[in-house]
Amino acid sequence: MQIEHTVHIAADMETVWSIFTDLTCWKEWSTVLGDSSSEHSTLTEGKRFKFCLRPFALPVHVEPVVEEVIPGKRIIWSGEKYGIHARHEFIFNESNRIVQVLSREIFTAGLIRGILFQFSKGKLHQLSIKMLNELKEAAEKA
Repeated sequence: MQIEHTVHIAADMETVWSIFTDLTCWKEWSTVLGDSSSEHSTLTEGKRFKFCLRPFALPVHVEPVVEEVIPGKRIIWSGEKYGIHARHEFIFNESNRIVQVLSREIFTAGLIRGILFQFSKGKLHQLSIKMLNELKEAAEKA
């Protein structure tokens, strides 16, 4: 299963990148990625970080590993929870002080879990849209 969404942000790359990668300020702009923490204050390649999602009533605590950080270009993290593997890629492009952020999430699971997981695709897509819109709002106010 794949979920993709793009947002256009009227801000410079430095602002967008700083807000997105600084884990210490996620609580100030994101209602989707709650309770974030890490040994490092920023998303750091090769390191784990923690956050909590609430796709439904119960929280889902996630602890992905940051696979790749290319400043101003791309961040990839991945993790596994309840037998479902998730890989989340964020691609950043800037043109004329407009930053485009593409979020691409790819989920894989066994047959039964995969079938059951399909029911939450709409909710996960809504959360992705909400997170990107919150990033947009925070960066455009900065």
